[in-house]
Amino acid sequence: YSLPFCKGPKEGISHYHETLGENILGVELAFSGLDIKFRMDTHNTVYCTKTLSKKEVGLFVYAIKNHYWYQMYLDDLPVWAIVGEEVEKEYFVWTHRKLEIGYNDDRIVDVSMSIEKKVPVRENEAIEFSYEVVWHSTETPFEKRFEKYLDASFFKHKIHWFSIFNSFMMVIFLVGLVAMILMRTLRKDYQRYSKDDELDDIEKDLGDEYGWKQIHGDVFRPASHPFLFSTLVGTGCQLCVAGLILILLAVMEKLWSERGSILTTAIFVYASTSPVNGYVGGALYSQLGGRRWIRQSLFGASFFPGIVCSNSFFVNFIAISYHSAKAIPFTSMIAIAAICLFIVLPLTMIGTSFGKNISGTLEPPCRINPVPRQIPEKRWFMEPRFIALAGGVLPFGSVFIEMYFIFTSFWAYKIYYVYGFMLLVYGILAIVTICVTIVCIYFLLNSEDYRWQWTSFISAASTGLYIYLYAVYYFIFKTKMYGLFQTVFYFSNMLVFSVGFAVMCGTIGYVACRIFVYKIYGTVKID
Repeated sequence: YSLPFCKGPKEGISHYHETLGENILGVELAFSGLDIKFRMDTHNTVYCTKTLSKKEVGLFVYAIKNHYWYQMYLDDLPVWAIVGEEVEKEYFVWTHRKLEIGYNDDRIVDVSMSIEKKVPVRENEAIEFSYEVVWHSTETPFEKRFEKYLDASFFKHKIHWFSIFNSFMMVIFLVGLVAMILMRTLRKDYQRYSKDDELDDIEKDLGDEYGWKQIHGDVFRPASHPFLFSTLVGTGCQLCVAGLILILLAVMEKLWSERGSILTTAIFVYASTSPVNGYVGGALYSQLGGRRWIRQSLFGASFFPGIVCSNSFFVNFIAISYHSAKAIPFTSMIAIAAICLFIVLPLTMIGTSFGKNISGTLEPPCRINPVPRQIPEKRWFMEPRFIALAGGVLPFGSVFIEMYFIFTSFWAYKIYYVYGFMLLVYGILAIVTICVTIVCIYFLLNSEDYRWQWTSFISAASTGLYIYLYAVYYFIFKTKMYGLFQTVFYFSNMLVFSVGFAVMCGTIGYVACRIFVYKIYGTVKID
């Protein structure tokens, strides 16, 4: 009620409470005061009369000029209406709401609202606001009452199906390519490395002048910056598991049918999967020679929540200055802080303790040389920097169509409900990322460059960079946002999304390459 609409005589609803997800999303509902009784029609009733001041006229005129809409909920079913309209440079506001409510047995299954009676907006003139309610019986079952809000023509368009098919064909091609190149090439490598067992060591060394076997004494050298690396991988594993669980819950429970339920569920799923972060991060940090496991556990628990909270605090500061409903209430901030301190942090530390004690030691298949081998010069396209940028192109290509539907559902306020598509794309993304990263790391190792840990992570994580660049394109060509607040709100949230996506993809790429590297060096004969 920031606009000068007036409320009805009823004082409030006793059973409504906003959820954590609603508060974070800025869904701050106000009771309209309209007195509606179940299955009892209400004829044209004036519920209030308001005399507009000069300031209130200005508010209405501004809203009408900018085509403001408002949204109302009845039994969680949304209805929309426009504030008013401009006719020949005179401004009119709609003052009568007609609610048509469908019921099935004792459940409300359908709501529609029409607006009537436009009145000119003038200073010191009284405006009467009225409403009426018409109830009617319907055969629509309660479980299908949200289907009228789903845009099936948009989400189940032929392009959506085609993009899934295209990504699936990409997976088949990449898997076949990896199988053909790596298996045939590795078989030749194994034959070359294991033949002539009767030759002495000097002759063998003279025969093996190139290839991935030459760096067997350095390939298992610990990655640089183990503290940061283990934190990123642990966070990525948690995001992968939490994302998969959330998608499965959305498919089974239809979380899209309740306001803020997706975000609320995501928060608690992320918190409950914190042991995954601690276990993987603690085990990897210990394997890389780290000793400050408490510090690593604290950093791992606060890394991604810290990014999200910092972004939210920054956006919230601007939202408050603009008096926007997107401003997060202080009580919700306290609730998020309590979840991080009393759930995420303890579970992460428990996971770290188990990880360093159970999986903290791992013997590599090859002995590590005391002196690092000099990395030979190679062509520019074999440099880790180029591989890191090129590695994210195909994974991005497999998901960018789905990104369009996800962005549209969030920024154009459509209800995203095709989580089966999302689950399929999630699997396709994982397979494409694994195949592309393994191929990139194989060529890197074959050029006798043993810096595969960070290269595998960054090459897969570069998918997040392309996601953010696509978000820039979407903002410019697909949205009509303008002004400081809308721009900051969009790009800051897209940055957090892209960082999370990058960490998740980077972890998938690193884990796949780790299994691949351990496999090939554990199979070849090395003295």
